[in-house]
Amino acid sequence: MLDKIFEMQTELNDYVFSKNKLKDKSGQDLCMQSIISAVADNKLMVNDLPNEWLTNYSKAMKEELIELDEELLWKWWSKDEIDMQNIRVELIDILHFLVSAMMCAGLDAEKVFDIYQQKHAVNLERQDSDYKKATKTEDDNRTIS
Repeated sequence: MLDKIFEMQTELNDYVFSKNKLKDKSGQDLCMQSIISAVADNKLMVNDLPNEWLTNYSKAMKEELIELDEELLWKWWSKDEIDMQNIRVELIDILHFLVSAMMCAGLDAEKVFDIYQQKHAVNLERQDSDYKKATKTEDDNRTIS
């Protein structure tokens, strides 16, 4: 299913790029493959496509998180109910931009699953080893590839 989500997101992004007549750095029509190829070609400078689009998707996720947060209730004395339907939609909006960002970082569904498994193991090990700020290092994350 994750493969299908990545495929659908590529189609959506390419549609949005085309509909808005967006171009890559060489003046060609922008597509997700242009961004993915730039990552593979190690074009990782500030003005290269991966950084530009990672920044765009990061900002979009931040705004969607704000919209999600606005749906959540914090007044414990209130008699209001949360709008679970809209909360779910906001979470899926975040997923749209997250998957787009993952692709801009050179990840595909298989690599996301692989890295997730590695990071999951690190997180479990941290819980089992009394993980705390005083002993925190990033050494365990450096083994993830």
